[in-house]
Parts: sequence; C-alpha cells; structure tokens
Amino acid sequence: MSNRFGPLAAEALQRRRGGESALLWLAQRVAGWGRVYVVEALCHHWMYASRGWLLRHACDGDFLNGYFAGRVATAAHLREAITGAEVDDDLIDHTGRLLKIMANCGGMGMTLEHYPPAPIVLAAHAAHLARQVPTVNRYVNAAIIADHLTDKPSRRCGCTTEQRDRIVQQYLTVLDRPDWCDTVRAGLDSTNDYFVWFAGNVATRLHLRAFADLKGGDDR
Repeated sequence: MSNRFGPLAAEALQRRRGGESALLWLAQRVAGWGRVYVVEALCHHWMYASRGWLLRHACDGDFLNGYFAGRVATAAHLREAITGAEVDDDLIDHTGRLLKIMANCGGMGMTLEHYPPAPIVLAAHAAHLARQVPTVNRYVNAAIIADHLTDKPSRRCGCTTEQRDRIVQQYLTVLDRPDWCDTVRAGLDSTNDYFVWFAGNVATRLHLRAFADLKGGDDR
C-alpha cells in the first residue's frame, strides 16, 4: 500500500501540527517507495527523537535507499554524530550502509563526490570498524566501500588521492585481520551466488586475505 499511498501520507503528515511524531511512527513501519517519501519528509521536519532513528535505521537495505541516503547524512548531521563522543554499534553499522549506498548511487541521490564531509566520515567509520566485533555484514559492507573507493578517481569519492588511499588502507587493515577473515569464511556460504560474485569481483580486486587463503595462499 505504501507504494501508492506513501507520498500522500508523507505530504499530509508534514502539514499536520505535531506530524513529526506520526511520520516517525510511519517510517518505522513502511518499505519500498513509501519509505522513500516518508524518510525524505523526516529529513525536512526532524525532531531530536527522529534524528537518532535516521542515523541508525533509515536505510533498510532496499535499492531505493539510494534516493535518500545522502539526504539522511546531511539532514541528520552524520559527520557530527560519527565523530562525536556517543558512538554505538547501530550508528557505526548504519553509517557503513549510508557510505556504501552513497559510493554507488549516481543518478538516484547524493554521492560521496557531492558530500563535503566524505573523507572525514569515511575515516571515522573505518576507525570505529577496527574496534567492533567482526560480523559478515560489517565485513562485506566495508569491503564494498573500499572497492568503490579504489575503482573510481579519488575526486569521485569526495577525497584527495592521499585521503582515499589512506582510508582504503584503514579498511584493508581491518578486513585482513585473522578474526575478521575467520568470521567471513565461517559466515558466507561458498555455494551461494552472492559469495561467488563477491569472491570473484570485490575480494579479487582488493586481494582480500580471507579469500586468497581459501584459494591456497595470499597473493599480495
């Protein structure tokens, strides 16, 4: 229903006094195109409570998140949050999702190239990642971010060449740690189509140790 009625609900609630609370309630329950319109509305009319939700839960993994990821990063002041004193796992994980989307959403929404704090937020995310417990999702998201950064000219990532290279090395240092390698080996199904794509593309381009070892040695 949200695909058809989401835009109308978002518009109506923006006009209503106290509509921000209702928008947040709806955002927590809507998907697809409806989520796009409701999250965009929240970005225009957010309260303190909705800022926390935007920074941690706005992106649900749908391809359509590309339309609003940049707006969330800007409106919810992601740079201030990820470099602040109160940084939790949900914020770090969602920041990774935002960066992964913004690295490759050209034609949909704001990309890293047009996000001025990109090098600061990328470096902060990589630094926080190093202190997190390894999980498959964290590994894959970080690897895809690093792959996008190395695949494009640095200016397309909003960075200088030096900044880009330093950030990529930050990510690779974490991804090649033994505990992270063990986690992704144990968590990814080698018979799954996604594993085959990831191993043959992202892991190969980055020379990720976990996958090089699976083939019989580290080819770095």
